[in-house]
Amino acid sequence: MYLSRWNPARDLISISDEMNRLVDTVFGDRARETSLFKGSWSPAVDISEDDDNFYLNFELPGMTKEDVKVRYEEGLLTVTGEKRAQKEDKDINYHRIERSYGRFERSFRVPSRIVSEKIDANFNNGVLTITLPKAEEVKPKEIEVKIK
Repeated sequence: MYLSRWNPARDLISISDEMNRLVDTVFGDRARETSLFKGSWSPAVDISEDDDNFYLNFELPGMTKEDVKVRYEEGLLTVTGEKRAQKEDKDINYHRIERSYGRFERSFRVPSRIVSEKIDANFNNGVLTITLPKAEEVKPKEIEVKIK
């Protein structure tokens, strides 16, 4: 008998695949393009920090800076946008469409210890980078410990 370690992620992936097959079977292969599924995508974001700033890096392939809006209000940073679907060629028979399209909105509660007037956003090669500068009082300070 062969024993293998149980991997819960494998079960989740299997369930996700089964759900996709069920949706495709019941509603047709293009079901995820209908209004039921449109706008349900959410871009991936990495959040990091160094001594001076917090950073949010959004993956937005196929989008331009004109497709994205960044708003900061009362401690809430909100990024909205829309990824438009490519025009379909009616002569092509699609077997599977996995790319996501539609509107998205992501909001993040921002620590009060940032300098909101200096928030910066930069869009380059499909990546939106938002820089949130830390206020001086929260930056790490080195304190010399004297040993007696």
